[in-house]
Amino acid sequence: MNTPVAFLVFNRPEVTRQVFARIREARPSRLHVVCDGPRPHRPDDAAKVAAVRAIIDQGVDWPCEVVRDYAEENLGCRDRIATGLNRLFSEVEEAIILEDDCLPDPTFFPFCSELLSHYRDDTRVMHIGGTNITAGHVRDSNRFWVSHHVPIWGWATWRRAWRHYDFTMKTWEARQQILRSSFANSWERQFWLSDWSRIHRDIAHSTTWDIMWHYTVRAAAGLALIPTANLVENIGIGADSTHTSSEASHLRVPATPALDGPYPRRLRRSRFRDDLLTRVYARSGIGVSDTVRALLRNSLAAVRRS
Repeated sequence: MNTPVAFLVFNRPEVTRQVFARIREARPSRLHVVCDGPRPHRPDDAAKVAAVRAIIDQGVDWPCEVVRDYAEENLGCRDRIATGLNRLFSEVEEAIILEDDCLPDPTFFPFCSELLSHYRDDTRVMHIGGTNITAGHVRDSNRFWVSHHVPIWGWATWRRAWRHYDFTMKTWEARQQILRSSFANSWERQFWLSDWSRIHRDIAHSTTWDIMWHYTVRAAAGLALIPTANLVENIGIGADSTHTSSEASHLRVPATPALDGPYPRRLRRSRFRDDLLTRVYARSGIGVSDTVRALLRNSLAAVRRS
């Protein structure tokens, strides 16, 4: 596989070993490994980080250019991933990105490579997702659907998109109109912006990097392509996860092969699918009555915009 793969790892050798096995099957010609340094207040970190790095050092047994972007000191999740991806896209034009707990179906890699190639020059598209937590809730014969959501449990993008990454959300005030209109309806907007506003107000103490990427794509009116099938399972949800505790177990959806379906005829975002994704994420109801309310909610939102 010629598409570069970035592997974001830290101190969890068990999940790292499982995900690396899938990368090894795909045999990318370039593997860019981003690893943080051990935390000084955690004596067990040094051995765990060393074990993770050994998985890479001992496991690459195919023709592959390996770039080891290893931090000697701990930068924290936000800064380590942001700086690692900045370096990645200073060296490559496009890449597939996996974190250490994101276990992909083997079809995830050709799915991303295919769409990276097909939409390489379409600046409307900024993100290719691998995770679809709504898989099974909606029947769809298309290969993917178009969204403003940006799932990062296995994803891909281009340098042309990443160069817009607003790490400090400095455009927050200027982009409010575009940002607010990007949501399916007022309910979805309130759900996400209440959290994002808090992060923006205290950006210096944020521990996450991905909300800034999600913000960047939405604030630029960018599009994300999400597979109809779920191609990546998060196997790291639990007590030792940085951001996904056991309370998020409903988001662990088994990975299945990509559908061999057609592309959508138009790159048009589905308000209903975006609303559904938020409802599944928030555990706010996916029954028949909830779906009817969502359809009405989105219809009213469409009327107000027209």
